[in-house]
Amino acid sequence: QVQLVESGGGLVQTGGSLRLSCAASGRAFSTLIMAWFRQAPGKERGFVATITGNTRVENYADSVKGRFTISVDNANNTVYLRMDSLQPEDTALYYCAASTKRFLISRPETYDYWGQGTQVTVSS
Repeated sequence: QVQLVESGGGLVQTGGSLRLSCAASGRAFSTLIMAWFRQAPGKERGFVATITGNTRVENYADSVKGRFTISVDNANNTVYLRMDSLQPEDTALYYCAASTKRFLISRPETYDYWGQGTQVTVSS
């Protein structure tokens, strides 16, 4: 079992920045794919970014590429999502997720473990 706890969401103006954190327990990061997804009201949960715990290979959705950065601190079993140049369309509930699978990593159904979510609201 893996437990995930997100923090760091909040209200920010357009163009601002936030850093989300996700603390994991129950399994070593090196065995996991870690990801961030987001879900806006009335929309499906969508892929934001992934990183492998051991090789630290990163993948991003086109909509956030160049603005968001995912990173891990293996010593503290924490994954981060640094979000810059935030736009109103980034407003959503952001979820941290973990999986032992190495395929279809942009699909939410690949992930076995989820955090409770942290709200990000970007005002125009």
